[in-house]
Amino acid sequence: MAGAGAFAHEDLRTKSINKLFVSYLIPTVLGMVLMSINIIIDGVMVSRGVGANALAGVNIALPAFSIIFSISLWIGMGGATLYSIAMGENNIERARSIFSQSITLAIVIVGILMALCLWQIEDLARLFGANDVILPYTVEYLEVLLTFGVIYVLENVLSIFIRNDGNPRLATMGLVTTAVLNIGLNYIFIFVNGWGVKGSALATILSAAIGFGVLLTHFLRKKSVLKWTKLHFEWNVVKDILMIGFPSFVTEMSVAIITIGFNIAFIAFAGETGVAAFAVVNSIHSMTLLLFFGVGAALQPLVSFHYGAQLYDRLKAALRIAVKTALLFGVIAIIVGFFFGEYIVMLFDIQSEQLLALTITGISLFFLQYLFLGFNIVYAEYYQSIRQTGKATVIILSRGLILVIPLLWIMPNLLGVNGIWLVPVAAEALTMVWVVIMNRRVGVGLSMQKS
Repeated sequence: MAGAGAFAHEDLRTKSINKLFVSYLIPTVLGMVLMSINIIIDGVMVSRGVGANALAGVNIALPAFSIIFSISLWIGMGGATLYSIAMGENNIERARSIFSQSITLAIVIVGILMALCLWQIEDLARLFGANDVILPYTVEYLEVLLTFGVIYVLENVLSIFIRNDGNPRLATMGLVTTAVLNIGLNYIFIFVNGWGVKGSALATILSAAIGFGVLLTHFLRKKSVLKWTKLHFEWNVVKDILMIGFPSFVTEMSVAIITIGFNIAFIAFAGETGVAAFAVVNSIHSMTLLLFFGVGAALQPLVSFHYGAQLYDRLKAALRIAVKTALLFGVIAIIVGFFFGEYIVMLFDIQSEQLLALTITGISLFFLQYLFLGFNIVYAEYYQSIRQTGKATVIILSRGLILVIPLLWIMPNLLGVNGIWLVPVAAEALTMVWVVIMNRRVGVGLSMQKS
């Protein structure tokens, strides 16, 4: 069923695909860059304001953050993909119903999960790898994050839908607001108020709440298609949301599990110094990783819409430019890590020579994965956006759990601590080889009959 709002998406059908991709890429990557800087500054402030053990404690808690983020991507990407496909088909009412069901589903799932985690919070911290020294900092951070995590989820889900509703600039503005406020609030809560790790967690949640408020202004736009409709759960729609969004969920859940694995490996081979070094490198990695997610996030609305509209030549053109962009970002990231890694690490005010040396070595080795990582993320996003979730999930699992977990056991025993740093490099490279072979066999997955 078509409606007047369908014309708001007419540019997606007619505008040059290169210009269209850039119009999504620039604001999306800009927002991701600001979020990236925000992550780095968070780590710097915790390190300088509370200490290295506090930074290690926050890093131990990061899997919980990844779980919360994974749920927002699971529901957001699943729902938004269905939303854009429906818009490509000019089915406005179905698109709006998908949005309403997605928001409700996110609130229900997060609410139940957070309550269960708070119930066993100390056991959860130890499961993530906290020892007696780090445990108090980890629990302090988790208490705030788990209590108010639904705010962060709602901000991320709404941001994804707004991007798919043709307003990537506002989606970026929400991220910018959150990032800038988080930096300022971190400084106030840690250095002025002396609230320590809890202050850092509160800054994260409060800034997300204000960012969510900024995103709500989207509903004031006259040409906005995105609207809340009377809630009516359709179990087929819920199932599709969960199925299509599952690769995004697996991506972030893999990050959580892999972070736990790395923490355990570093504790075993390098003690608390190893965990602190990984905390620094991982915060820098989290920053860089968002650039590649930004490329995927810019690609997804274009692919889903053109898939729904059956404009397959434009779809393939969008994929090609996204792959080239990801590879270029990968080369730049490796160069920055190799030549400027030491200067980035110095921002954390590391006092220990041993910790400094281990961290600098870690960056030079760990960053080699970026040559392959962007390629894998783009193809996972692409397959997810055309509802081929099986292929997307296999790519994500391959670069994550399937390869990383056994490599975390094999490579440190062969190469020591350097082997731990090289684990993701090996996993991403092997996954890229598999994706290239698979694409040659199936013609880039363009068996385009819709399921």
